[in-house]
Amino acid sequence: MSDDSDVQRGGRRTVRGFGPALLLTVVGALVPGSAFLATGRRRLGAVVVVVFMVLLGAVAYLATTGLRDVIQVAVDSAALRWVVGGIIALAVAWLLVVLIGYALLLPRRTRGWQHVVGAVVVLALCAAVVVPAAWAVRIANAQAELLDSVFADRDSATVTDSPDGADPFGDREEVNFLLLGGDGGEGRDGVRTDTVIVANVQTDTGETTLFSLPRNLQELPFPEDSPLGEVYPDGFDAGSESESLLNAVYRNGPAWYPDVLGPTDDPGADFLKLGVGEALGLQIDYYVLVNLDGFSRLVDALGGIDVNVNYYVPIGGEPTLEILPDDYIEPGPDQHMDGERALDYARGRFGLTDYQRMDRQRCVISEIVEAADPMTLLSRFQQLAATTQDIVSTDVPQSRLDDLVDLAFKVKDAEIRSVVFDDTVIDPAYPDYDRIRTLVQQALGNSSDTPSADTSPAPSTPAESTPAEEDATEDGAAPSPTSSAGATSAAPAEPDPAAEVSDACAYDPAQARAARAEGEPPTRNG
Repeated sequence: MSDDSDVQRGGRRTVRGFGPALLLTVVGALVPGSAFLATGRRRLGAVVVVVFMVLLGAVAYLATTGLRDVIQVAVDSAALRWVVGGIIALAVAWLLVVLIGYALLLPRRTRGWQHVVGAVVVLALCAAVVVPAAWAVRIANAQAELLDSVFADRDSATVTDSPDGADPFGDREEVNFLLLGGDGGEGRDGVRTDTVIVANVQTDTGETTLFSLPRNLQELPFPEDSPLGEVYPDGFDAGSESESLLNAVYRNGPAWYPDVLGPTDDPGADFLKLGVGEALGLQIDYYVLVNLDGFSRLVDALGGIDVNVNYYVPIGGEPTLEILPDDYIEPGPDQHMDGERALDYARGRFGLTDYQRMDRQRCVISEIVEAADPMTLLSRFQQLAATTQDIVSTDVPQSRLDDLVDLAFKVKDAEIRSVVFDDTVIDPAYPDYDRIRTLVQQALGNSSDTPSADTSPAPSTPAESTPAEEDATEDGAAPSPTSSAGATSAAPAEPDPAAEVSDACAYDPAQARAARAEGEPPTRNG
């Protein structure tokens, strides 16, 4: 009988040849249990193979139809820690299967060099198990830390969720989120919320309407029955016009009245939730604040973004002090920007309008979403998670994330509309808040009243809400709401504004050529 033949000993089969033993060890690592079957341990091998196939089927299910379950686990820090324990246990079990299988398969008469080769192969197989497991554990731990940091269930004066886990929506037909972009950082006194958007989400369909308010909106009102209604009966006032604008409420309100709302970890956000909710006639449930101070690190964590530039965008400068920009970003398509340049692009406003800056910020956000593909998120997740902890704050309770996941799936499949309250719709210096509330209800389909033609809003898709809307009307007639598909509820005599509004994020060669023909604007150094 040759050395490579199999012999039966006590009902167990032993592989004599080193080559076949090594090959079966590799197969046993790829399909756990097969090595046991090869050595005649049929019951043990069958159990291990069945367990492996069940786990493989579970992974296939989660990767396809079970995506919702994966996300629900991903937003539960306690569940993630159970996942970490499960990954470690599975990795240890897999290592034991590999090591025991190799020990059973290895022939008794094995030469020294064969032991060395076998050890190298087994170590490589063990590394193939340990490295992915360690990576998955790091990802799960980073996600759990992110949840515990961002969704820390802080004190809030405006979140009324009951702690018993009841349905946060109840019989409500809508949920409203206040989305804030805080422009704080080095050289800036506190945080100013230059981006203020309310996302109204219908709980049954997921249909979403975004309401964008200008940063220079004045006299922000507060509910009469709230403590802020008593201290600001005529709207928000911080002593001077520049310090009484919407973008200064977050900073100046708590500075003047730090304890007026009672215990809260973010009084500025509560000030805005009450004020913006009163201005729009909506109940604001939660807020999410992204601080642009850390925005550049987020872009760098993604490896940069590509942005179209249609006109010269200033870098720095202060128009109120007549300080010229340091430089300009030149027009051009698909410009790759690192975090610092992307922040300059999003912030620049010298010689430009606030609405142009709002457009560019929306474009940057859109590019960030596009850059955050699954492979990038997985490969850079720890860096992204650490960055997110520093720049994002919210009062969404962690216990409500499961419900919001379900709502997010509805939003994903529903239409999204946008209403921009720019200076073609309202006068930010003398806002008519009754009028604003009427327009909000009309955009949500809750009112049959038709506003007069010279003051109608210009809702459009987010990509279509640009300064070009100023040219989308004739003789003061403004467009009516349009869905993301371009449908309009305007009277037949009115043109569809969606056909007349260009996409602010697309490259416009004619506009870029015109900008270059005018020449680069003057700079502080030029």
